[in-house]
Amino acid sequence: MQRSIRHKLIIQALQTGGRLRVEQLVELTGSSAVTIRRDLAHLEAHGALRRVPGGAARTVKHGESIPFSLQLAEDRDLKARLATAAAALIADYESVIIDNGTTCHAVAQELAGRPITALCLSLHAAVVLGSTPGARVIVPGGPVEPDTLAFLGSQAVDAVRNMRADALVLGTCSASATRGLTSTLYEDAQIKQASIQSSTRRILVTVADKLNRSSNFRFGTPADLTHLVITDDAPAELLDIFRDDGVEVILV
Repeated sequence: MQRSIRHKLIIQALQTGGRLRVEQLVELTGSSAVTIRRDLAHLEAHGALRRVPGGAARTVKHGESIPFSLQLAEDRDLKARLATAAAALIADYESVIIDNGTTCHAVAQELAGRPITALCLSLHAAVVLGSTPGARVIVPGGPVEPDTLAFLGSQAVDAVRNMRADALVLGTCSASATRGLTSTLYEDAQIKQASIQSSTRRILVTVADKLNRSSNFRFGTPADLTHLVITDDAPAELLDIFRDDGVEVILV
């Protein structure tokens, strides 16, 4: 089991149970006790849980998201490979909307120094691009979500609608081939939907396990995409649904 998936299972289990022993987490994940203890130490260092004798206890309240710093540390090499493939689809001097999230943050890192115009939907991405000469960086304004520093609100939606972007680098909570592209937050779904409508090329960058998920608020369908950059462990039958809708699939 991938470390990122294992970490999410541990946090979700603690949100439900409050406190769990190492043995219970071993049974849940199928991993060894040594691996679980290493995971608990890593998660505690990022504030996602509190270690107690024999196990761990919840610190992230039910309904709260995993801290951005923890998500950023997960699967760095994999996100970097996805980012390299996505950035290759963007030409110099193009205008780009960069969505929020750690995978899109990795794409922003890959694009840093390139002569592009970027509307960043997160302050994290804006700082990455703005810290290196080359890109012209724009932020939409309005309120930002704590921790993720993602812009959420009508000002962000209006800014996106007023832009005509050559490309959109899109992230998502889930990308079901049958249920559509969905987000856990209504405000986030509204911004993503507006971003799709304002972009000529729409590049979804994601990992394979998100093809089997579905969240609360739908903002699009596979047919709304032009490109899907995804890990090569994605089920072929699901990728074929995207290809049938005219999406170019790029396996990493």
